[in-house]
Amino acid sequence: MSLNPIRPWRNIERRKSRQIMVGNVPVGGDAPISVQTMTNTDGRDVRATLDQVIRAADAGADIVRISAPDQDTTRALKEICRESPVPIVADIHFHYKRALEAADKGAACLRINPGNIGDSKRVAEVVRAAKANGCAIRIGVNAGSLEKDLLEKYGEPCPEALIESALDHIKLLQDHDFHQYKVAVKASDVFLAVAAYHGLAEAVDCPLHLGITEAGGLIGGTVKSSIGIGSLLWAGIGDTIRVSLSAEPEQEVKVGFEMLKALGLRTRGVRVVSCPSCSRQGFDVIRTVETLEKRLEHIKTPMSLSVLGCVVNGPGEARETDIGLTGGGSGKHMVYLSGVKNHHIESDDMLDHIVKLVEEKAAAIEAGEAVAFDPHASKQAEPAE
Repeated sequence: MSLNPIRPWRNIERRKSRQIMVGNVPVGGDAPISVQTMTNTDGRDVRATLDQVIRAADAGADIVRISAPDQDTTRALKEICRESPVPIVADIHFHYKRALEAADKGAACLRINPGNIGDSKRVAEVVRAAKANGCAIRIGVNAGSLEKDLLEKYGEPCPEALIESALDHIKLLQDHDFHQYKVAVKASDVFLAVAAYHGLAEAVDCPLHLGITEAGGLIGGTVKSSIGIGSLLWAGIGDTIRVSLSAEPEQEVKVGFEMLKALGLRTRGVRVVSCPSCSRQGFDVIRTVETLEKRLEHIKTPMSLSVLGCVVNGPGEARETDIGLTGGGSGKHMVYLSGVKNHHIESDDMLDHIVKLVEEKAAAIEAGEAVAFDPHASKQAEPAE
């Protein structure tokens, strides 16, 4: 995929993979890179789980995964899958019957390692259930749960061990003529995960599910995941992502989208350009950005907003965004629209005014009366998503 041949330093050429469907979401091929998360509620609690799924979907999740370790949970999947606004992945670890039940109850995908559920006969039963119900399968290899024989062979988790495990599981599905699968080779070690994904990307043509597993809390996990997942995406590797954080699922989704937006791979909501603030600031930049980000979470229309505290870089950044706010003296600040100076606004009215401008711009774009501003539009090779 070429974002802009006129600006080759911004190009990301995505690895060519075949496409599968997870419910109504295409994964792989030329489909947008999808963002996933996982619920942390008791899966038997239909209402609590659905509420969390809906919050994740509102934040932008394309797919949501639910752990299904017992029959009570797979029974609850029927209502959850029926009412969910996005496809549901049932996470099955060892018991093949849970996979059969989840497929019958409406799961769009089964997260399973075929080699962990028993003999070929059981794998065949799972494949039959997946085919009968239109389910995809995600093979989920993890450095923390590698097969004993591979640990004995390699001595420790390493890229070669993760890749061999993935290929072994893939063969089990292919032997039963099943090809609607995607694969992950996750590790909590960034170097290990990235090396494994690079090796696997060369060995197979299936879609790849990216993640740095057990990445940590909101800040540490975001940094770690951004380095690992971000470097793979920049290399063109990856068809769907899950940012694993010790945080609420919607936070994982927000971080995932910010990664994709930073690389120009997805556009959703308001992209905020803001300064770190200094003594030159004409208003409290940090608090202003925090407030605006919260008040603009409901905006799904792609657009850009610059919020800078002074005229050193403010006007230049404002020229590159749909709406710009640059701090001035005496509590009076300049507002830019589509990169052009437009009017001043007083500090007391600033927040409400910017929110109103963004909402009006979003409504106009959705109604086809305006487009998101791009200062390089005349050079663009293809429209934004």
